[in-house]
Amino acid sequence: MIGLAAKVARDRAVASGCGTHEKALKLLDQDFEALRDECLQSGTLFKDPSFPAIPSALGFNELGPNSSKTQGVVWKRPTDLCSEPQFISGGATRTDICQGALGDCWLLAAIASLTLNEQVLSRVVPKDQSFQDKYAGIFHFQFWQFGEWVDVCIDDRLPTKNGELVFVHSAEGTEFWSALMEKAYAKLNGSYEALSGGATTEGFEDFTGGLAEWFELKKPPPNLFKIVQKALKAGSLLGCSIDITSAAETEAVTFQKLVKGHAYSVTAAEEVSYRGQQEKLIRIRNPWGEVEWTGAWSDNSNEWNSVDPDVRDRLIKRCDDGEFWMSFNDFLRHYSRLEICNLTPDTLSSEKYKKWSLTKMDGNWRRGSTAGGCRNYPDTFWINPQYVIKLEEADDDPDDDEEGCTFIIGLMQKNRRKARKMGEDMQTIGFAIYEVPQQMAGQTNLHLSRDFFLRNKARERSDTFINLREVLNRFKLPAGEYIIVPSTFEPHKTGDFCMRVFAEKNAETQVVDDKPEANLDEDELSEDQIDPGFKNLFKHLAGEMSPEDKEISVFELCSILKKVLSSRDDIKSDGFSLETCRTIVDLLDSDGSGKLGLREFNTLWTKILKYQKAYRSTDTDKSGTMNSYEMRRALETLGFKLNSELHQLLVARFADEDLSIDFDNFVRCLLRLEIMFSKWRRLQNKTTAGNEYLRV
Repeated sequence: MIGLAAKVARDRAVASGCGTHEKALKLLDQDFEALRDECLQSGTLFKDPSFPAIPSALGFNELGPNSSKTQGVVWKRPTDLCSEPQFISGGATRTDICQGALGDCWLLAAIASLTLNEQVLSRVVPKDQSFQDKYAGIFHFQFWQFGEWVDVCIDDRLPTKNGELVFVHSAEGTEFWSALMEKAYAKLNGSYEALSGGATTEGFEDFTGGLAEWFELKKPPPNLFKIVQKALKAGSLLGCSIDITSAAETEAVTFQKLVKGHAYSVTAAEEVSYRGQQEKLIRIRNPWGEVEWTGAWSDNSNEWNSVDPDVRDRLIKRCDDGEFWMSFNDFLRHYSRLEICNLTPDTLSSEKYKKWSLTKMDGNWRRGSTAGGCRNYPDTFWINPQYVIKLEEADDDPDDDEEGCTFIIGLMQKNRRKARKMGEDMQTIGFAIYEVPQQMAGQTNLHLSRDFFLRNKARERSDTFINLREVLNRFKLPAGEYIIVPSTFEPHKTGDFCMRVFAEKNAETQVVDDKPEANLDEDELSEDQIDPGFKNLFKHLAGEMSPEDKEISVFELCSILKKVLSSRDDIKSDGFSLETCRTIVDLLDSDGSGKLGLREFNTLWTKILKYQKAYRSTDTDKSGTMNSYEMRRALETLGFKLNSELHQLLVARFADEDLSIDFDNFVRCLLRLEIMFSKWRRLQNKTTAGNEYLRV
């Protein structure tokens, strides 16, 4: 009930706008303005109790409390490091971001790209803070986390060695927004060390809430130029870079003035008429504001002399401003990687952009119930979470011969950086897409079974299963309904995830799950209908145990069932526990005696025989026990349809550490389900009767 109440409260908060950028969630309920006012009134500088200036904030392994790398670290405020510290001076620029002793260059590249878009930067770095006005040693930043914006407060005590910042710092040494932003991000992820290693796209997404994809330019998709043009029209952030083969090549300048290991941004893509043919051009910006490409289509190249003067004047400015054109083929040849961060509709205030349609779904993989692994594991793959996507409108693209619906799927695992200090890391994840058969169209209350996946091939799938935070792919499929199955590579891997779908046109997505229901056989025989042989057996058992009352108590039932099961070698069991026997009596005792009479015991016996048959038929390896996946199929044969959440609860309650369920727990589980559904049915009947009364 606590979990249900929390879910209801969370749904209400989301419905009221909590988690949007305008109403960001407060991490650990820390309110920036309230804390700052409190410090100003008391005349003290803020000290963050939730992320204190102690060794554990640095890390847990290489930056752990006993590491040589953390020896001599002293936490100091910017006011201790220089006489006139600035939060942001003259606007945020790439020179404000110099890497320190932490392997988070992926993060710094994303921050550097942010400085090229002031509107997006202001969403992450609020402007209501400085070292001059209302300074109280507290700052705050906002990050996107798995579908929600989170406001993170920190104090401004930063790790230093020999009077200099250990991690991110500005070139001048007097500007501190980037160092403070890195600290806030470290707090969000548990420590500074948790930020070591990652992909720039991860930073892109946490700073924008967008969906970031990347393309290796050695093997570009044939329609990449069109993808770039569409991304620019949608207001996406585009970056590109040239790989380095050694640290010595970092920011090395080629003979045609391209910088290796350096983050560029893409600002335009055009086709021009050149000598009777259409030439694809791409415009790139060096954030340094200088050092430009000198090859074909550069500012002063001869190619421009063969272009219509009006087009030429519109496209180029002959100056060393860091922005230049080059042919798309040269771009593919010289650059290594293109990254596109597709922004969410709420990020783009201008109506000139063609915005994506966005849907998001949260889910989890739980060992024994919803963690089925990939298609390599057909016995369990089907238990993974399933989602339907309905593509109803084709793209508006008259120049494209292929009609279809373009969409991007991003599968992101949650909170894995925080788990590093517990020895855990990213799971290996991916997804598959299946076409929904026509006869099943429109159904969302039917979790597809094992047989469906054995008979049907995936229509599409993620390029690979990989241990990154996010797996992402772009697709174009005919209009219709499709099932997306996200999974870990191996079964039994636990994790939480969110899955987002960006579509060029509206696309409806919804979880696919079974509607809980039960086909209960509640007909009970009268004493006259009971077989005479069974009557004699009952008299013998009841009389043997308790001659005076002719009924069977909970303790007597335990003894009887233990004798019955001890004679079977196809079902492993130590007999029924007292808890199970109490459950049995609770379900079947109709007269309130606390014992089982003839009719009640006959009903029990019929149930046990039915349960035994289902148990044996589902125990495919003939082990005498049942695993959690076999139990799911057994429940269906006995008339129970349960959703994934209920299956998770049953595994947690009735399976052991090896995911095995013995016959005792199997029976107890079934009886609990019968009690639950019987009570629910009676409640529904009362409600229906009440409604009928009110109508009369």
